[in-house]
Amino acid sequence: MRGERGFALVITLIVTALLVALLAEFVNEVYVDTSHSHNFVASQQASILAESGIQGGYQLLQYSALLRAGASYSALTEQWAKPFSYDTGNGTVTVTIEEESGKLNLNNGAPPNGTANDYTMMAQRLFTTLKLQPELTDALLDWVDTNDTPHPSGAESSYYLTLKPPYKAKNSTLDTVEELGLLKGFTPEVIAKLRPFVTVYGKTDFEVATLVNVNTAPKEVLMALDQNLTADLAERIIEARKTTPLKTATDLSSILGTGPVFISLGSKVTYSGSVYRIHSEGKVGESIAVVEAVVRYAGGIGTPTPIYWREY
Repeated sequence: MRGERGFALVITLIVTALLVALLAEFVNEVYVDTSHSHNFVASQQASILAESGIQGGYQLLQYSALLRAGASYSALTEQWAKPFSYDTGNGTVTVTIEEESGKLNLNNGAPPNGTANDYTMMAQRLFTTLKLQPELTDALLDWVDTNDTPHPSGAESSYYLTLKPPYKAKNSTLDTVEELGLLKGFTPEVIAKLRPFVTVYGKTDFEVATLVNVNTAPKEVLMALDQNLTADLAERIIEARKTTPLKTATDLSSILGTGPVFISLGSKVTYSGSVYRIHSEGKVGESIAVVEAVVRYAGGIGTPTPIYWREY
């Protein structure tokens, strides 16, 4: 009898332990499900905030254009160029806008015939300033051109097909800056250095030469426009535009004079932008959503037109 009572006690303890384990698992499941539910709702709210930030960016571009009162320029002194953040009560949305028109369009430096042009030289000067190999433009030319003959430091499909996974040279223009990651020699480190200074967007999709806005171009891009545009001259432009945006060639000549550099820039620069990148970040609790849009907007009463959209 004593043995049977001892065995029954053991069974009771085992059953009790199982019930405790099941209860603990049930409580954990409820906690996990509740946490997942909260996280899902927060992520959806963050995504909505990020999308609303893009619309806010549109309005900021339109408002800035309105303040120009018809003047043909865009500059870093305007409202659109200042990051803004808004607290919605349950989260925040942060928006930054940068002008793609102040960057060097790599597609201009890689014509379909694969022959280097003035814009290829600009790209090489920019690469040199950034302490990158100027020969990287060979890979860019080969990626875009329609022939299968590689430049000395470039690569055509015969090279890319040996990679894992294999792929062919595009034989067409770049659609995004991120696409550079497919090109020979364009490592993540190289792309990170280039990103603030290059674009693949022009005023239209079929521009032969995208003009660079001297009011928003970084020093490195200004220096790339002409081999005789020194760091000192670039600094003069940047200092002048901090207080008064440049609106005409006369404004630029007052800084550079009317010599060869000014004449050279006449066919390469503009004083207003038409392509903008809007970066919007929504945050609710620990959940963060980002929407990035590139839009064309020439000012006036029109609405910015999206040409690129990414959510992550």
